[in-house]
Amino acid sequence: MENAAYIGLSRQMTLRRELDIAANNIANAETTGFKVEQLLLGTEIGQRARNEAVRPGVSFVLDKGVGRDFVQGSLNETGRTLDFAIDGEGAFFKIQDGAGEAYTRDGAFTVDPTGQLVTKSGLPVLGDGGPIIVDTARGALTVAEDGTISQDGQLLGTLTLARFDDMAVLSKDGDGLYRNASNAPALDATGVQVRQGMLEGSNVNTLVEITNLIEITRAYERATKMIENVQDLSRRSVERLGRSS
Repeated sequence: MENAAYIGLSRQMTLRRELDIAANNIANAETTGFKVEQLLLGTEIGQRARNEAVRPGVSFVLDKGVGRDFVQGSLNETGRTLDFAIDGEGAFFKIQDGAGEAYTRDGAFTVDPTGQLVTKSGLPVLGDGGPIIVDTARGALTVAEDGTISQDGQLLGTLTLARFDDMAVLSKDGDGLYRNASNAPALDATGVQVRQGMLEGSNVNTLVEITNLIEITRAYERATKMIENVQDLSRRSVERLGRSS
């Protein structure tokens, strides 16, 4: 196969991945705390074909992973006392599960039968002293802007808000959770505030993502046409060589 066809195939592979990512962004446009994603592209230099007349190397399109835009989404009022939103970028609630610590921007919490403040999937929300225990018989919680949680005038703890100098150390883990994929320590988040009775919406711009879908589809069609043209050119070249011999 010609080098041009291989290059076209490499671009088609990344376009299919881009299509999946754009579709996932649209599907999560209403997901609390979701961060829009995009494919990171690079160049891979391949060896030239076995044709001494082809001197330069061949550059293929390379999938280098998924990048996320952690810019803050809009804060939407819910009026629910166990809904919390972080007003400020780069900070996360800290969560505990069987695999260790995880981080999320989704503050739609609840209280489990044991009285622990937990996520929608039942994972304990961590405070400065560990899991936060609530006595449901004592009334509603109140949360200060610094994350301090009180109930009936009694301090229950302070929500642990963490941040990272390099957001690239966070890997996606499903259910709106992120994990620290490196040895970089989580730092205390400063300059942010907790808003009770609010949730952070996703930062997906649906119109932009639909436009991306259209552009990706058209780019895939152009790559397909280029491959077909290369194959047709090769076929005609072989036919002409056959006639001349």
